[in-house]
Amino acid sequence: MPKTRVFRALHSKTDQPLLLTNVWDVGGARLAESLGAKAVATTSAGVAWSLGYPDGNKLPVERQAQLASHLVKAVRVPVSIDMEAGYSDDPELVGESLKRVLDAGIAGINIEDGMSEPRLLAKKIEAIKRTASAMNVDVFINARTDVYLRNLVSDENKAEETLTRAVLYGEAGADGLFVPALTELTQIAQITFGTKLPINLLAWPGLPKAADLAKLGVRRLSVGPAISQIAWQRIAKLTEAFLAAGDSELFAKDSMAHGTLQKLFANTK
Repeated sequence: MPKTRVFRALHSKTDQPLLLTNVWDVGGARLAESLGAKAVATTSAGVAWSLGYPDGNKLPVERQAQLASHLVKAVRVPVSIDMEAGYSDDPELVGESLKRVLDAGIAGINIEDGMSEPRLLAKKIEAIKRTASAMNVDVFINARTDVYLRNLVSDENKAEETLTRAVLYGEAGADGLFVPALTELTQIAQITFGTKLPINLLAWPGLPKAADLAKLGVRRLSVGPAISQIAWQRIAKLTEAFLAAGDSELFAKDSMAHGTLQKLFANTK
């Protein structure tokens, strides 16, 4: 079965959301796959930081295309790439620049509205659909709305605004809806049952575990940049401690064995 179809099917299960421990490099992708991940998805923030750019639509799209190609070659599971806001406000340019990413063989993308008018993201989705259709690629488009994350409307209007955007993005060709920072259970249920699009949530303090989210209709749960942020914090503390005292004992625990990592990459060509 083509990976695009596999990826779509992973969003159709009602007993367990698709769990994505978002990665930022090939090593992380191989590790996630080896630990049982059914798909690999990137974190735009983690990718940007690892390549020396700030998060927020600053990464050159050709770097995304390079990473997408490396990821697809490195793992057997479907790969989804976070394209932020498409790296342009010109929908046609977004569609055109995405060709290099789609050509890598990815199964899905994320693209977000941020602070922009919803209609702009709808136009970008339409442009991406035209590009994908011309390339005969059935890419899964996960439309991210920042209604909750950026507090774009009052609390009492957030669910209604999210559902309004779900209609707009769905009509434009979106296949899923990502609603980061949505945590209130009644509103989760209101949104999941108010749209046909599979709902993706972001791992967030206060959220129930995956099995309970499934009962509320959630089909996908992403980590986002959290693992990369924890990794950076751990690196910072180790680096600071070593620079302060040159203590070699810092590295005597909590490390993955060299042999384990060698096995992980043994079949890399």
